[in-house]
Amino acid sequence: MEQLKTIGRELAMGSQGGFGQSKEFLELVKSIGESRSKAEEDRIVLREIETLKRRIAEPDIPKRKMKEYIIRLLYVEMLGHDASFGHIHAVKMTHDDSLLLKRTGYLAVTLLLNDDDDLIILIVNTIQKDLKSDNYLVVCAALNAVCRLISEETIPAVLPSVVDLLAHPKDAVRKKAVMALHRFHHKSPSSVSHLISNFRKKLCDNDPGVMGATLCPLFDLIAVDPSPYKDLVVSFVSILKQVAEHRLPKSYDYHQMPAPFIQIKLLKILALLGSGDKQASEQMYTVIGEIIRKGDSSSNIGNAILYGCICCVSSIYPNAKLLEAAADVNAKFLKSDSHNLKYMGIDALGRLIKISPHVAEQHQLAVIDCLEDPDDSLKRKTFELLYKMTKSSNVEVIVDRMIDYMISISDDHYKTYIASRCVELAEQFAPSNYWFIQTMNKVFEHAGDLVNIKVAHNLMRLIGEGFEEDDNAAYSQLRSSAVESYLRIIGEPKLPSAFLQVICWVLGEYGTADGKYSASYITGKLCDVAEAYSNDETVKAYAVSALTKIYAFEIAAGRKVDLLSECLSFIEELLASHSTDLQQRAYELQALIGLDAQAVETIMPQDASGEDIEVDKNLAFLNQYVQQSLERGALPYIPEDERNGTVNVSNFRSQDQHESAQHGLRFEAYEVPKPPMPSKVAPVSLSSSTDLVPVPEPLYSMETHPMSSVGASETGSSGLKLKLDGVQKKWGRPTYSSPTSSSSTSTSQNSVNGVTQMDVATAVNSKARDNYDTRKQRIEISPEKQKLADKLFGGSTKTDKRSSTSNKVPKASTSAADRTQESKAAAVPSEVAREKTNQQSPPPDLLDLGEPTVTVAPPSVDPFKQLEGLLDPNLSSTTNHSGAAVTNAPDIMALYAETPASRETESGGYSIPVTGDNVNLLSELSNAAARGTTGETTATPLSQSVKGPNVKDSLQKDAKVRQMGVTPSGQNPNLFSDLLG
Repeated sequence: MEQLKTIGRELAMGSQGGFGQSKEFLELVKSIGESRSKAEEDRIVLREIETLKRRIAEPDIPKRKMKEYIIRLLYVEMLGHDASFGHIHAVKMTHDDSLLLKRTGYLAVTLLLNDDDDLIILIVNTIQKDLKSDNYLVVCAALNAVCRLISEETIPAVLPSVVDLLAHPKDAVRKKAVMALHRFHHKSPSSVSHLISNFRKKLCDNDPGVMGATLCPLFDLIAVDPSPYKDLVVSFVSILKQVAEHRLPKSYDYHQMPAPFIQIKLLKILALLGSGDKQASEQMYTVIGEIIRKGDSSSNIGNAILYGCICCVSSIYPNAKLLEAAADVNAKFLKSDSHNLKYMGIDALGRLIKISPHVAEQHQLAVIDCLEDPDDSLKRKTFELLYKMTKSSNVEVIVDRMIDYMISISDDHYKTYIASRCVELAEQFAPSNYWFIQTMNKVFEHAGDLVNIKVAHNLMRLIGEGFEEDDNAAYSQLRSSAVESYLRIIGEPKLPSAFLQVICWVLGEYGTADGKYSASYITGKLCDVAEAYSNDETVKAYAVSALTKIYAFEIAAGRKVDLLSECLSFIEELLASHSTDLQQRAYELQALIGLDAQAVETIMPQDASGEDIEVDKNLAFLNQYVQQSLERGALPYIPEDERNGTVNVSNFRSQDQHESAQHGLRFEAYEVPKPPMPSKVAPVSLSSSTDLVPVPEPLYSMETHPMSSVGASETGSSGLKLKLDGVQKKWGRPTYSSPTSSSSTSTSQNSVNGVTQMDVATAVNSKARDNYDTRKQRIEISPEKQKLADKLFGGSTKTDKRSSTSNKVPKASTSAADRTQESKAAAVPSEVAREKTNQQSPPPDLLDLGEPTVTVAPPSVDPFKQLEGLLDPNLSSTTNHSGAAVTNAPDIMALYAETPASRETESGGYSIPVTGDNVNLLSELSNAAARGTTGETTATPLSQSVKGPNVKDSLQKDAKVRQMGVTPSGQNPNLFSDLLG
């Protein structure tokens, strides 16, 4: 609120100095600053919104008034209210010629609009014009707007202008141009990938401000991949040296520190470039040591530079002198009374001990003081440091401290984090099995259900498999200690569900293994747990499974099983449970009790929890049964993808029951048509057209759409043919059919693309930890702190780290499911090759009726003489397979019926394309008759005369009607009688 008051005073004072601001605006700023509650502030702002809506809509508003209204809109937006009604006026103000109004407009749009706002498109043209202005202040205002408002889609519109401004004579413009390119790189790296060299050039700019602005994009680029920028190490070191030696103007000093923010950015860049590179690091040692030596720890900015030096020293290739100097600086941080400096010292110490572990020894007491500090942030940072310092000699005291802190906090998020850290340290550095079990019990008790369920599973696996280097005696001791501790804990109230699952599993597996506890005692405890947590079905499932194991082990050992009354009631309750899982477990227990010892031992072997279960995913043991069933006539298995609708017709050639599925609605691509077997197809009668449902035609263009006719002689060998006998056609236009529809009529098979699914294995990365040696240092302090310091930092220097459970090697053999299997490559069918050949062939000729093209002279016979017998019902057709002339009169009425355009005969098929306007049917028929003389299908004239009107006249009428735009269809039966008599 104080900042808002200051902004208001400055705006008011500046406006009064310019052309005077209204008293109303000053009262608004004063009332907002003096409001005592949010409700009072909202009332003031809402009243202001109503005033602005009324005033801003008035015509001919003076420019100075509009400027004031825009500033008042900024107040409304900053206080959380909607001022979208005035956004367009801010956009208009950016078009003004006045510098003051233009800058006010740019300021307003950058604060009021986002880069995805619809009004941005109105500003792009103005920005393009202002970027080319002669006034550098206008250019700077436009560049400010570019950084805030230009989106990925509008970058190409302004990118050339911004690149040109990198060579502007004014340093302020060059600096803002570099910032704009950096913003473009954030928005769309690909759009400025070819301009990366410009950042290198601007690094050598004469103005320190331009050079400092260039460091930011270079830092982002080096963080992604430092290799291409190794050659810049010398340049960065030279710049840092000049800055540290006060070579820059005094205007860049801050609290008497020369350009501290440029120094910090350069130290971060050098840390990235020197990481793992000894040659590059050696060039940095001198300048970093000089900065540490001249460092001023009396101010915050001086401490920030020293902290940057420590981070850089811990990242580059190690140098003994620099590490010693960094440790001395860090000691001042840890000994400071400021919590901020202590926090920074703890963080820096965590970086240094990765390279030099002995550095922590001299700061033992400072670390313990931070661990006992009431500042919660400092305490958490110290726990992170202790986590990095943990080894087998101090793991007990560190984990105990973490658990005590976890109990004292109420933040569930951080409690979960501390619990995971405790589990990880206990698994890696556990000094004994007993301590490990007790530690895990404490974590489960106090963290409750916040512990990840995977931790419970890992604990069960660890108890079942034991540690990698332990022998059988250690295994049995681990399990016995777990059983004893869980029997003590099981009676406590409100245990978490995950912990109860572990308890039930351990008691079921190893409760009676050592003979110390009887089966009746363990089963009674398990029944008590199931009764106490009757609402948790998971716990009840673990309990009944544990009962099953205990009774199975007793039966296998030849001992008599006596079911307790509470166990019988528990089993009877589960037999009537609504949960099918609990029912199944109860029925399995009931059935297992009635079996003999040999069967029970085979079903439920003892101590087999660590054995891998081999699963044959291919079910190879059923191959013989499947083969015998297929030989007896059983149907083959249909894959799930084909059952769901992606059906491969080739798999069902011999299955008549699937024929109906072929007539269903399909959305996949058709295969190349296969030739049908020679068969006699009954001609479609004209009367069938009356049963069709006509589809209204849209207005088509005058363009003709040729129909591709596929002859039987072209398709090669025999294939599957779609059976459409007795099926009423409901699709397509009444008379015409498009190339797609005609091809879909003649092709009925669907190509099914198989999708091979690959199992993607997830990689598990193990975390490496650096261990270090510690040395004792005797300091005269209080005995309690000395004792705690000895536990944390003292002890054996040898690190005895246990591998975590994620790296445990199981006793049993590797699961068969993990074995790799060879994938069988499917053979490519010949139909695919034929389909590719057909797809690459050129489109068929409109008049190609299925035979090779033969050039002949014009027919000497009048074609209309040959068409006189088309309507004769006694027309007979013959077939000549040797290539002689075939007499087969085409049915002219089929042209107007809703039947496929391609008619198939015994030797082949042909079609007369009737496609729309400007199609001369007479020429089509003439060409058809001409083919009849060359051995193709011909129409044989009849000896008898045909009664009725002249067919030639009727066909001419038909062509004339088509040119007028009328298409004969089943909806106009009178047209048939007019044309054909």
